[in-house]
Amino acid sequence: MHPREVRFDENQLKRRALETLDVESAAVAALKDRIGNEFIGVVRRILDAPGRLIITGIGKSAHIANKLVATLNSTGTPAGFMHAAEAIHGDLGLVQKGDVILCISKSGNSPEIKALTPLIKGLGHPLIAMTGAMDSHLATHADGVLDTTVDREACPHNLAPTASTAAQLAMGDALAMCLMEARGFTSRDFATYHPGGALGKKLYTTLGDLVDRERRPAVAPSAPMTDVILAMSAGRAGAAVVLEGEDIAGIITDGDLRRALERGAVQDAVAGEVMGRSPRIMEAEALAVEAFQVMEAASITQVIVREGGRYVGLVHLHDLLREGIF
Repeated sequence: MHPREVRFDENQLKRRALETLDVESAAVAALKDRIGNEFIGVVRRILDAPGRLIITGIGKSAHIANKLVATLNSTGTPAGFMHAAEAIHGDLGLVQKGDVILCISKSGNSPEIKALTPLIKGLGHPLIAMTGAMDSHLATHADGVLDTTVDREACPHNLAPTASTAAQLAMGDALAMCLMEARGFTSRDFATYHPGGALGKKLYTTLGDLVDRERRPAVAPSAPMTDVILAMSAGRAGAAVVLEGEDIAGIITDGDLRRALERGAVQDAVAGEVMGRSPRIMEAEALAVEAFQVMEAASITQVIVREGGRYVGLVHLHDLLREGIF
């Protein structure tokens, strides 16, 4: 193949990029009119199945299928990928009793899809079609159809799958999010499947994981300011908690000390006279991300951590930053 001359027209390339985005966004927007009883029926069929959702396809549709499998598995719906061409050469054996098959194909008429469809039906598995051809072999033999028809591809020759794969991906994500909601899948569940990295830390790390129980800055209400300052320095959290016995009475932060100095009320003051009486107290099992939200909303830099009714320490904004929570 002879190399072609590169024509670098900046304005034309910008126009092509913008046209691609326009065509693909229109294809995705058009899917809204196809979310109806048929779509809900597909969701219900998958939810009612005792097995997994096996997704198959060929070509670019197979790549979309792989992505959707990953999304489903991480959001509470067990799923597996089966390449349509390999399925008719032995891989159909991975399908188990109770599984539902979702077949993705723009045309719905490729030779592999035509060969695979009767095999799936013959084994008694429900077959869901995601296709852009509602009169195709696949659509007419399916138990449920997700319509991903597009007017045209973003490709200037209307050949390379672009708008059609964007529509498949969006429809698949809509399906995954509906299944996730119907299963009552929570952020805690999500964290179970994403324990590593920054995302896992945000969703999994609790205040109990972060609090330093060896540094527990605390003073009595009658403590002089010198004791308060020493406790704050030892705790390295910019604050000390005021305790009446084991009960949390308040908190003294560096801001409280600064304001007391401005009033000239430090020399003879005691902790109970300077403390803030409405401290932010959170339980040790609370997520660190929730503590950040509390700090941000209240414009503070630390929260008091309690466990089993007892004060166990402070968590500072710097603790969250150090752990990569934000």
